Amino acid sequence: MPEPRADRVQKCARAIFRGYVRYNFNFRRITQRARGRFETRDWKGGQQDLVERIELYTKSVDRILETLRRDLGEAVADPALWHGIKVFYGKRVEAYPDAEFAKTYFCSVVRRIFDIVGIDPAIEFVAGEMEPTTHLTRPVDSKIYINWGSLRDVFRQILADFSFSVRYRNLEASTDFAVGEIEHFVSERGGADAILRFELIQPIFYQSTRAYLAGRIIGDGWTAPLLVSLRNGDAGIDVDAVICSEDEVSTVFGFTRSYFFVDLETVGSAVSFLKALLPRKPIGELYTALGRARQGKTERFRILTKHLHQTSDRFVHAPGDKGLVMLVFTLPSYGLVFKLIRDRAGYPKNISRDDVVNKYQLVFKHDRAGRLIDTQEFLHLEFPIARFAPELIDELLSEAANTVHVSGDELVIDHLYIERRLRPLNLYLREVERPLAEQAVLDYGQCIRDLALTNIFPGDLLLKNFGVTRHGRVIFYDYDELCLVTDCRFRDLPPARDEQDEMRQESWFYVGDNDIFPEQFIRFLAMDAGLKRLFLEAHQDLLSAEFWRRIKAQHLANEVPEVLPYYRPFGIPPGEGRMLAS
Repeated sequence: MPEPRADRVQKCARAIFRGYVRYNFNFRRITQRARGRFETRDWKGGQQDLVERIELYTKSVDRILETLRRDLGEAVADPALWHGIKVFYGKRVEAYPDAEFAKTYFCSVVRRIFDIVGIDPAIEFVAGEMEPTTHLTRPVDSKIYINWGSLRDVFRQILADFSFSVRYRNLEASTDFAVGEIEHFVSERGGADAILRFELIQPIFYQSTRAYLAGRIIGDGWTAPLLVSLRNGDAGIDVDAVICSEDEVSTVFGFTRSYFFVDLETVGSAVSFLKALLPRKPIGELYTALGRARQGKTERFRILTKHLHQTSDRFVHAPGDKGLVMLVFTLPSYGLVFKLIRDRAGYPKNISRDDVVNKYQLVFKHDRAGRLIDTQEFLHLEFPIARFAPELIDELLSEAANTVHVSGDELVIDHLYIERRLRPLNLYLREVERPLAEQAVLDYGQCIRDLALTNIFPGDLLLKNFGVTRHGRVIFYDYDELCLVTDCRFRDLPPARDEQDEMRQESWFYVGDNDIFPEQFIRFLAMDAGLKRLFLEAHQDLLSAEFWRRIKAQHLANEVPEVLPYYRPFGIPPGEGRMLAS
């Protein structure tokens, strides 16, 4: 006898929720390893955990799909059944902590079953049903430290409370350093006496080779973020930096860095807390920074949908040079760009769609070290065709016909990448005052250097493939020629045999598929003579094969990079990296 419909609804809803609970349990289980990784300085293991945790979501959804298809048979594709499951599921999870996570998980399952184009509110949760941080029932787990007049006493207690199995190398020195940094920060806010208390989120935040204490300083009429960075070195743990600037804290929680490992009971409460400290940071990016990439993606699309309903401007081509592999457009009133793969790459590019997708997957799972933009992949999105400039529609339908088609009044895009909009470096250098241009050129070189330290070779070093953030930081965002340093063969340029060789357009020597000649990087430096001279004074070694061979050898020796997102003490500049033995 067929199973009663009500029983099927309950059984399927329960199976999906159990799948979500199991996923969340495993997510936290992997996250909880971060403390041990930090204490034992197992940086390589931490990178492996990062990849395992990213892959966990898709594997979890796959398992639930297999179960549902087995149990439901042909009924698995019955929309009426799924409408009932959605209603039942939604009522049951409404008061559950981080309920939006459970709803996002449900939508992931449904979209895989039905291959939904756009949004189907009958069988999936839509924007108004998933809005996060609006129904929080519990505050973030935090601890208050009152300033009774001695900051040294306060920080001595903080460091004692946030302790590890590894000792602080010199507790008094770390306390003195932290107090000095705080006193410097509050010197124009009434001094240390103007600090009423500190509030710190209880779980420790881990990212790459650092542990962070995250919270806020509450003063007399003002509030500021607080981020205390801890480094575990050869002789023990030190306070490495104390960051109180909103811009600098925002960079650490930025869209170009790897996700944090922090074991939170309710993620929404932490996001709400951080949003108050970083008001310009989109909520979706905060979810993503905390490792909840799928929820960050959901939140990004939710806000975009809301913005489209509130505005009337049109999607247009993104500023910058036309891409040969990717077609890029933007909405002027919103700070995102939308990228899709052209049906055919323009000459002289020779790369397939699968190759491009694999490059983006590599970046998604790699340590981005503050120099690679976090890109989110979307399938089967619908946009009102009236919101597109005519010339953009023409190019989309002619250059990406395998991905784009018209359905009634909607433009359907089957495969799309969405990321933050940056100002292309080549345009930026023409627009800004000289000091800012010089700073950007120097950071362009540092960006290449930082990428090398994380085993990434950009491939195409043209300025148009790099962008500048609102903080003035240079980021690489064109991934179609990106590869691992360890996959490249860095060669010295052979000397010309005669004058005829020097005049040739093509190479007079054999060049393998993975051969790279750093001496030729100079041709990518499309900048005026003064900026080029400044670049070469600071980064001449990037044009030598020896530099790249040395970096490659370090990676092959299983050494792990350390590229920091903040200014270190003693004048070491931001992003200055060094290799750590694994």
